[in-house]
Amino acid sequence: MNNKWRLQLPLHLMIIPGLLLVLIFSYGPMLGIIIAFQKFTPTKGIFGSPLIGFDNFIYVFKLPSFYRVIWNTIFIACMKIIAGLVVPLTVAILLNEIRKEFFKRAVQTLVYLPHFLSWVILSGVLMDILSPSTGIVNQGLQWLGIKQIFFMADNHWFPFTLVLSNEWKEFGFGSIIYLAAITSINPSLYEASVIDGANRWKQTWHVTLPGMTPIIVLMVTLSIGNVLNAGFEQVFNLYSPVVYQSGDIIDTFVYRIGIVDAQYGVATAIGLFKSVVSFLLLSSSYLLAYRFANYRVF
Repeated sequence: MNNKWRLQLPLHLMIIPGLLLVLIFSYGPMLGIIIAFQKFTPTKGIFGSPLIGFDNFIYVFKLPSFYRVIWNTIFIACMKIIAGLVVPLTVAILLNEIRKEFFKRAVQTLVYLPHFLSWVILSGVLMDILSPSTGIVNQGLQWLGIKQIFFMADNHWFPFTLVLSNEWKEFGFGSIIYLAAITSINPSLYEASVIDGANRWKQTWHVTLPGMTPIIVLMVTLSIGNVLNAGFEQVFNLYSPVVYQSGDIIDTFVYRIGIVDAQYGVATAIGLFKSVVSFLLLSSSYLLAYRFANYRVF
């Protein structure tokens, strides 16, 4: 036993720096949860501000805009989840069908590149591309005889603009996991399907997709935990007061209430509400992933 402990001691010591980071930056800030139950004043601090129970939560639930924000968050997040599953899967299958290795790698590099650019940069690019006067998209619509669309200032189009632009940024990188799943499929299955007379489409439908089913089920179930995460960085850089009605999400709502309006207790209450719901959804997603995809964390 002593020899075993002596061998494992260096491994345990290697964990200490990471454990300290988690304790300081993940668990330490949880002390701030108490602000959700206080009439918080920065000058008095956490321990000096008076407790008011659930008054902040009652105030939040009575806000007429709160339920609109919840709907916007769920609507945008669900569209992103669906697009984030369908598009990368399709792209991975198409990339797998490319036989020219040089062309395949060139395409992969091009579609991966936007993932590494921040939304601060991409928001400026999108503003130029989607400009109603000089943007290339609206110029193309004019050539087709279609009226200009104010993508960034129209409550009808703004949520779809968020979803499409997010997918443009992430679909290439998201396809990596599906490409890895394809490479794990036994090549003899394709050879057998060729002998049976299957063309490329039938091979994809009867061999590739069934072989990818476990990872598809896993990704679907794990995505349930992101229902309340609609992407703060993207929305914050693209939205404006004109599209609050359709583009305001929980994270941007918390930012405005907590940072701009200095209602720290109310903002913390909303954040705690989101964290609790997200925890329940995440727990459910891992349970489903274990049941249907045999995926387990521990």
